[in-house]
Amino acid sequence: MKKINIVVIGTGMYVSGRGTDGFGTILPSIVEWKRSGGPIGKVVLVGTNGSHSKETMLKANELFKQTGINLDLEILPKNNDQDCEAYKLVIKNISRPACVIIVTPDHLHYPVAKECINAGLNILMVKPLTPTIKEGKKLIQLARKKNVYGVIEFHKRWDNANLIIKDAVRSKDLGELLYLWVEYSQRKSIPTEIFRAWTEKTSILQYLGVHYIDLVHFITGAMPIRVMSTGQKCWLLTKGLDAYDAIQCMIEWKAPNGAKFNQTLLTNWIDPETSSAMSDQKIKIVGTTGRIESDQKERGICINLDDKGVEHPNPYYCKSYKNSDEKIEWKGYGVDSVLTFLNDIVDLNNQLISVKELEKKRPSFTEALVSTAVIEYAHKSLNNNSDWQLIKGL
Repeated sequence: MKKINIVVIGTGMYVSGRGTDGFGTILPSIVEWKRSGGPIGKVVLVGTNGSHSKETMLKANELFKQTGINLDLEILPKNNDQDCEAYKLVIKNISRPACVIIVTPDHLHYPVAKECINAGLNILMVKPLTPTIKEGKKLIQLARKKNVYGVIEFHKRWDNANLIIKDAVRSKDLGELLYLWVEYSQRKSIPTEIFRAWTEKTSILQYLGVHYIDLVHFITGAMPIRVMSTGQKCWLLTKGLDAYDAIQCMIEWKAPNGAKFNQTLLTNWIDPETSSAMSDQKIKIVGTTGRIESDQKERGICINLDDKGVEHPNPYYCKSYKNSDEKIEWKGYGVDSVLTFLNDIVDLNNQLISVKELEKKRPSFTEALVSTAVIEYAHKSLNNNSDWQLIKGL
């Protein structure tokens, strides 16, 4: 079996945990793929800043030490070089078979993915697909032309709590859906520190809320009809950032049987730093014969320590556990999402499945266009006195 080389475009928090006391999600997932026997070759992480490369390598080496698993790893750019297009040379020269994981700011998804598709590389990209339908459609058309597999890392589709909800909805246990209510928020350090360089180029709805837009489409099979949103700019303005503190969005959906229901989505990224979890997230679904409520922050575990205060860890997302050799292993639906992609690439390379077959059961670029459409028209509503916007172009 041929070994698969992996290019990761991006070296930050979600890739390696850089800037945090953790290790992120992408690098631990790749380590676990090797542990499971995945035919892994070389791994290249490529960012834009050489000083960040040094920090990321320190993180990677510590991860290898704690897991007992080493990767053939290269991180670019090297030294203190800065190169915003370093990835272009990497995807051109990486030995095939290879795939790419794109972990860049939202506004760079289109140009980076376009380059990768033209290079013939199958893609896993963090959400959203793109900020606009126009860009999303261009990527879909190009991927079809090049027979490239493109999928979005909507890891909430792998969360068992959400699969329980999906089964209940699809089996009609709740009857006809009436409304869904979602609250999703993160700490102030996200827009002011971790993502400060591109906070003004996205929004809390686009960066974070998109997860629960995709999730509703995944759970119900419904399509969005129209959207209305409103928001507040208060605290972030005092920090020199022209961005919404919070956005409230209402989406009208049409189910496969023609019935309509509403989703209310409340988002903010100015939660106190003392919040007991990075993300506070809840979902409630009400139908004619029942309801489901899922608190996706409080997963039943609370840790209270003198020096750290109260913490509500999510043991089901991307969590490390010590094995019998006192080395750490990573488990969770965040890991499962990445492993699924890598295993799909193996099957594609071995011609055990086609791109078309995979797209029917994964959060493909085409599937992700639904949430992109909602995001685009929600922003149009924000810019037009919170008027209802009919969603067009899907």
